[in-house]
Amino acid sequence: MKPNQNTSELEIELELVKASEITPKKVEWLWYPYIPFGKVTLLQGDPGDGKSQLMLAVSALVSKGRSLPFADEEDTHEPMTVIYQTTEDDADDTVVPRFIATDGDRDKLLFIREDEKNLTFGDDRIRSAIEQSYAKLLILDPLSSYIGDDCSLNAANETRAAFNHLIGVAKETGCTIVIIAHMNKLRETSPLYRTSGSIDIAGVARSILAITRTAKKENPNERVMVQVKSNLAPTGSAILFEVGENGISFLDEIEMTAEQAFASIAPKIGRPNEEFETCKNFILDLMKCGKLPSAACEELLKDNGFKKSTIKKAKKETGVVSVKEGMIWYWTLPTAEATNQEDHTKTNNEDLDFKTS
Repeated sequence: MKPNQNTSELEIELELVKASEITPKKVEWLWYPYIPFGKVTLLQGDPGDGKSQLMLAVSALVSKGRSLPFADEEDTHEPMTVIYQTTEDDADDTVVPRFIATDGDRDKLLFIREDEKNLTFGDDRIRSAIEQSYAKLLILDPLSSYIGDDCSLNAANETRAAFNHLIGVAKETGCTIVIIAHMNKLRETSPLYRTSGSIDIAGVARSILAITRTAKKENPNERVMVQVKSNLAPTGSAILFEVGENGISFLDEIEMTAEQAFASIAPKIGRPNEEFETCKNFILDLMKCGKLPSAACEELLKDNGFKKSTIKKAKKETGVVSVKEGMIWYWTLPTAEATNQEDHTKTNNEDLDFKTS
């Protein structure tokens, strides 16, 4: 026996697993590319910037099976149950009224009672609640309240241990877990390093979203959500939205990095860029062939260097819609010309050369 090696360590046998024994699986998304299922996502921002209201708006949409902002028509889900835990707002006078204002299904929004014991990351009630309700989205607001009193936010070993339990619950149940957090005051640094506490907190989250105000002084309610970190997909576009008395109004999907947003480079908002215009023209040229399979169109556009977020927005701007026939989605222009060409779609598909010069 080696020094400092106890009996329990000796009883653990080495077990090696071949990559060939692991079945690869595809990442599933609640909201591509921002919030994946079965993972932990961090949503952060300064106090009063609308973090909770944004997640309540998302909760309301998924509770009724509606599409999330700027998502493709294909990316829809059945109505989902949401568990919302917060220590910052009361359910009766703030959370539920806001949920009602955003037209959510109240039977799909649940709360775990914390009257006798406060909830923490390691609490077994989280897993039990998810399994009993079949919830697909759990929100913990804010991080500092739910990580536990015995865990120091600045201690990497303590935060890792606390998060590991939550990560395991998300993975095993398939539920997406969103943790809302306040940002630190280091305004001159990258948004990635504005996560409160140890950098390990940012390390364990598979996606980090952040909200900040725009520079439009004439509209103090305008906000922008940016993706600070994305481990499982390309970084998503920024989402421009407005916080109002009746909840969130989603305004636009824009090209803006997290660094630009937090540097208040808001005058870029709304300005068309060359890539976007090129993408629109590319899509319109494709549609001259008539109705085409969505997968083939997206693959061709990606092969020509266009980002998924640019493709989505350009598709919307050109008026192209997705229609489902059998098990296959198609892109088409809902015009008389497109209808007249429908009989020739099959021939056009066979003749279409998915290569460009």
